[in-house]
Amino acid sequence: MARIAIVEDETSLRADVVEYLSACGHEALGCGDGRELDAVLADKPVDIVILDVNLPGEDGFSIAKRLRDHSDVGIIMLTARNVGIDRVVGLEIGADVYLVKPVELRELEAQIRTLSRRLKLFPPCAPTVSRTASPSLSGWAYDAVGWTVLAPDGQSVKLTANERVFVSLLVEQPGEPVSRDDIFKALGKRQWDPSDRSVDSMVRRLRAKAQDALGCELPIEAVHGTGYAFAAPIAVI
Repeated sequence: MARIAIVEDETSLRADVVEYLSACGHEALGCGDGRELDAVLADKPVDIVILDVNLPGEDGFSIAKRLRDHSDVGIIMLTARNVGIDRVVGLEIGADVYLVKPVELRELEAQIRTLSRRLKLFPPCAPTVSRTASPSLSGWAYDAVGWTVLAPDGQSVKLTANERVFVSLLVEQPGEPVSRDDIFKALGKRQWDPSDRSVDSMVRRLRAKAQDALGCELPIEAVHGTGYAFAAPIAVI
């Protein structure tokens, strides 16, 4: 997953974006202004910077320009103004994506995934025939007996008991979101508790484990306000 810096001076919005992107498996770091961003970059480079245009001190356009002058980091710009000239300026400076606030968090994460593929941060698995499943099978597959998810190229990742319950729910209807309440109940919890981040933590661990085992991202996506979905066709074998 991507290491992302979110530069936004509105505290509540910054916290929401950091929380959402972290739940999606990214390493999200919040910054209130350009100086805080510089401190983050001095510690360790990031893959993508999400920039609000209207920032205290140095504005987003200026930050984007100096970032682009010295690096190939992905830049997503956010603005509350739907003004065409702002978009032109942002793109001319070197921004990769320009979004108008209020932005839907799911759309923002989708743009991050698209940009990440363009930057080759986590290329998708090639859609070839699986070597370990049936010779006629192609695409993603889930082995319910072996507790294993198989990528299109035949690589596999073994699931824990809780991961198996979670994935089994998602693959019943690929592409359709499963609610957090249903996930919690399937895992033996009474109901979804917004303060309980155990499922989000499990998903982050599963994504990281799958990335290491498969060499590509697992197509499990967070659905804002609902839960999670397996965002690709998958066969149950």
